[in-house]
Amino acid sequence: MACFILLSFLLLLKPARTAGVTQQQQQQQGVEVVEVLVILPKNNSYVHSYPRVAPALLHAQQRLRAAGQFPGLTFKINYEDSECGNHALFALVDRACERRPDLILGPVCEYAAAPVARLASHWNIPMVTAGALAAAFSFKSGEYSHLTRVAPSYLKMAETFAAMFHHFAWKSALLVYEDDKGERNCHFIVEGVYMLLKDVKTYTYTFTSREQRLDTDDLLHGIYETEVVIMCMGADLIREVMLAAHRRRLTNGSTIFFNIELFNVSSYGNGSWKKGDKFDNEARQAYASLNTVTLLKTVKPEFENFSMEVKKSIQQADFNDCQDCGSINMFVEGFHDALLLYAIALHEAMKNGYNKKDGAQITALMWNRTFEGIAGPVSMDANGDRDQDFSIMAMTRPEAGTYEVVANYFAINGSFQVLSAFNMDHFTLRGRRKILPDTPDKSYGLGVSALTGIIVGALLGTALLMAFYFFRKNYRITIDRRTQRAECDIGKHRQLREDSIRSNFSAA
Repeated sequence: MACFILLSFLLLLKPARTAGVTQQQQQQQGVEVVEVLVILPKNNSYVHSYPRVAPALLHAQQRLRAAGQFPGLTFKINYEDSECGNHALFALVDRACERRPDLILGPVCEYAAAPVARLASHWNIPMVTAGALAAAFSFKSGEYSHLTRVAPSYLKMAETFAAMFHHFAWKSALLVYEDDKGERNCHFIVEGVYMLLKDVKTYTYTFTSREQRLDTDDLLHGIYETEVVIMCMGADLIREVMLAAHRRRLTNGSTIFFNIELFNVSSYGNGSWKKGDKFDNEARQAYASLNTVTLLKTVKPEFENFSMEVKKSIQQADFNDCQDCGSINMFVEGFHDALLLYAIALHEAMKNGYNKKDGAQITALMWNRTFEGIAGPVSMDANGDRDQDFSIMAMTRPEAGTYEVVANYFAINGSFQVLSAFNMDHFTLRGRRKILPDTPDKSYGLGVSALTGIIVGALLGTALLMAFYFFRKNYRITIDRRTQRAECDIGKHRQLREDSIRSNFSAA
């Protein structure tokens, strides 16, 4: 059944053409057939799986045909399973033995994208992806020269935090993240934040959910030593941390808490405190201190139509292994825009005398430009990375536990837009305490015993100074008395010693 569904998508994505018309004949008729290789996971447990993205690519093709801007372009889309690992490279090499693609869409996972991007650069093939978001892919002068990223990189997201730290004058941060040792999304996103908070005293706390349970007691010691806590982990773990912090009275304004909602999907912390258990009321109170950084969501009518069409296609396919395939995340949107961007750049290249095999020229034309994407204007910077706007969400009605956007960050000019729901007190530190009242410090800063040692040492030092002062005063009085008694004797014997020295030198 799964194979049949995937085959159906492939057939849908292939351009309609008359039976018996070859690609060579199409080219002779003035039709440029672009071979597109999509390298994405088949497994729907990935939020960027091919079955999720395929309807968006179909929509992009239909949009290009309807617009009539590029009448000579036809996209032939082929699919290979990346499996989020080395299989992506092997798939590309195997496909290239038949015919090298003109365009590579994907992969997304960092460990799959890296070798494919290197080979694409070597073969002069443009690679456009909504992934490869780690900081290392920002350095494109060498092996990633043909890589274009149509989704916001982790460094772009980190700019939001850097701007907030500068604006609110926060001085220290604890970066808490879950390392799954697989895709490692949180590892790479926290790396981006760490790189941009250069002037901030930064600590990190990591744990592997597969191998260990989150030790909230140990984590809380680190929270006591920092002003701002930035977390990247699953929604259940976020809730566990916030409940523990609330029980230690750390949600009273002494610490600012942030959660990073990745990719607009619910598998990462999404600010949801309600689970229908006995801790819901306590969690609601705790989440009043939690802010969420997420992608700025569009309200463009065309995007709503796109969302409905994609959801309808997913429902018709009836994926049994995918409960949330109908949700539109940034990968679905990104790959739609990737095909549009490539079409614009290829069209311009062909007008300037180039062809689809001039990968470097086409890549250059995709960079440093703005075009209209499915959710609104898309701005690509001079490094081939998308400038993305972000929103900061906060609980504005604690009694109801509801969140809303309180501020937006605009990447192009690095500015904040403060909305009517924004409350300055919510982002102002107050009443900080440094040590836990009932639990000794185990791993961060000065513990209770260290502080006690400092106090005792200071008292002993003061006592020694006072003892020395009284001893010196008493000793000076004694010396003065002895000096008065000895002056007569010194006067009597001084002349004898001088006479003796003279006589000795005379004798010599």
